[in-house]
Amino acid sequence: MQRKKKNPLKSAIAALLLLLAGLAGINAWMTLRCADRVHYDAAAVPPSGVGLVLGTSRMVGGRENAHFRVRIDAAAELYRTGKVRHFLLSGDNQRADYNEPRDMQDALVEMGVPADIMTLDALGLRTLDSIIRARRKFGLTDCVIISDDFHLPRALWLADRHGIRATAFVGRRLPWSISGKTRVREWLARLGAVVDEVSGSEPPIEGGPVPLPPAVAGG
Repeated sequence: MQRKKKNPLKSAIAALLLLLAGLAGINAWMTLRCADRVHYDAAAVPPSGVGLVLGTSRMVGGRENAHFRVRIDAAAELYRTGKVRHFLLSGDNQRADYNEPRDMQDALVEMGVPADIMTLDALGLRTLDSIIRARRKFGLTDCVIISDDFHLPRALWLADRHGIRATAFVGRRLPWSISGKTRVREWLARLGAVVDEVSGSEPPIEGGPVPLPPAVAGG
C-alpha cells in the first residue's frame, strides 16, 4: 500500500501551533508560579539585605528610558523604606561608552542613595548572567530583585534554579503603549531561558569571588 505523502504546509502549521502552545505554556507557568512573590507595594516586601537591580539602558532615542526609571524609582523606594541595606547593580559594561551599572549608581545617588552601599557588576550581560554571577561571584543567597513586572517571573525562576531565595519589587507597571514591544520580546526570552538552562549555558566569571558585606549577603 502506497504511503500518503505528507503535506508540507500542514506539517509547518502543526509545528508552529506546537511551538506556540509550548510558548504559551512556559509563559503561563513561569508567571503563575511566582505571582505571590512579586510585590507592587514596598510595605509588603520582606526586608532583605540586598536589592538586586537588573540593568537596562538609561537613554533610548535621546530621552531617558522609561524601564530604567521604573527600576531606579523602585530601588530608591526600597532604600527609603528600609527594606534593603545594600544594592547589587548588575548590567552591561562591555564598551567604554556604555555602562549600565554606573548609570544606575549615578541615578540612585541623584535620588539620595549613598554610593557606598552599592556594588557594581559590569558583566551582567543577560538576566541569566546577573543571577549566576550574583550567587557565584558575589555570594548572594537572599535578595529582592528589582525590575519591570514582566521581567520578574523569569528572574525569579532563574534565582530559584541557582540557589538564591528571592522576592521581587516593581513599584509601578508601565502601560502597554510604552512597554508592549518589550513585553512581547520577554515571552520569547522566557523560552530562551529554559533552553539556556537545559543546555547549561554559563556566564563569564572573571577573577575570584567579590563577597558582599557579611551583614547583607545572606539576607
